[in-house]
Amino acid sequence: MKFFDPHVHMTSRTTDDYQAMADAGVVGLIEPAFWLGQPRTGVATFKDYYSSLIGWERFRSSQFGIKHYCTIGLNSREANNEPLAEQVMEILPLFIYKEGVVGVGEIGFDDQTAAEEKFYRAQLLLAKEASLPVQVHTPHRDKKRGTQRSMDIALDCGLPAGMVIIDHNNEETVQEVLERGFWAAFTIYPFTKMGNERMVEVVKKYGPDRIMINSAADWGISDPLAVPKTAALMKQHGINDEAIHLVTYKNAITAFGQSGQLNEADFTSAQQIDQSQKFEGNTVLRGGQQPRVDKDSLIIR
Repeated sequence: MKFFDPHVHMTSRTTDDYQAMADAGVVGLIEPAFWLGQPRTGVATFKDYYSSLIGWERFRSSQFGIKHYCTIGLNSREANNEPLAEQVMEILPLFIYKEGVVGVGEIGFDDQTAAEEKFYRAQLLLAKEASLPVQVHTPHRDKKRGTQRSMDIALDCGLPAGMVIIDHNNEETVQEVLERGFWAAFTIYPFTKMGNERMVEVVKKYGPDRIMINSAADWGISDPLAVPKTAALMKQHGINDEAIHLVTYKNAITAFGQSGQLNEADFTSAQQIDQSQKFEGNTVLRGGQQPRVDKDSLIIR
């Protein structure tokens, strides 16, 4: 089967992770802009980070036959630094219209402060103006209230529910998200958020419509193979192939395809790999490594 991971932070991952994902059937992914583990101190660091998502990281992904897209936004944690956040808001229009940007995200709430709501609303309006989907980060604490609040504000800002992907759902949020017409994304994360066995039960109960799963793999303990592993577990538990296909591939493509930037034809056939290519003089190869020229060959010969 082919898989699409709509939320994975590949900036934090190694080339081995890209290779493992490609070998497991991942053909495309979305990398949301996020918090890097410590606060950034100036707008230039945001500019460089956003540039890497539409530049180097897209190139790096292509070297393993995986189509890379991204969402661009000011994350909720750094929205609380209001003077810096105001500067970031000024540069976001320079990036959200770039090729390969399929949404505004990940945005939303962390501590559910007034500042977080202020910049969440501002970015929702930016997404509305650009006709882009929105990728919403729901808070780890007080999740149910934060999820309800995220949906309420999105509708209040005039976004159709079908243009909003509510992420990091769990058993206490999924029913309302689906009933209100939003997309429900689930992060399969070791020990927290949503385990893959729990995810199987969610799909059994609610079916596959408007549900998608992702790994959200980042700099912490996480698994970039969470999507194909959960697909295998669904298969073992008797969920049919069509439902698995929707949850692990098609639904995400449909949701983010509303951007006009995501074309399934870009990765339905095996991509040609030519690791002799360079990006601004740089390559994924080191030393005397030979370039890989097809997906079935070894990286290092």
